[in-house]
Amino acid sequence: MNVNLSLAPLVALLAGVLILVMPRLLNYIVAVYLIVTGLLGLFGGASGFHLHH
Repeated sequence: MNVNLSLAPLVALLAGVLILVMPRLLNYIVAVYLIVTGLLGLFGGASGFHLHH
């Protein structure tokens, strides 16, 4: 089972609830998401960082 497929919707749901409660968090949530996605894209494939097991 791929952990990323079950983790992504939970993160998205949590982020959506936080944005509804505190709209100022939107900028930070988007920034963190973009940074994490970029880092995993750059280094994830090279270092073999995959959560498939």
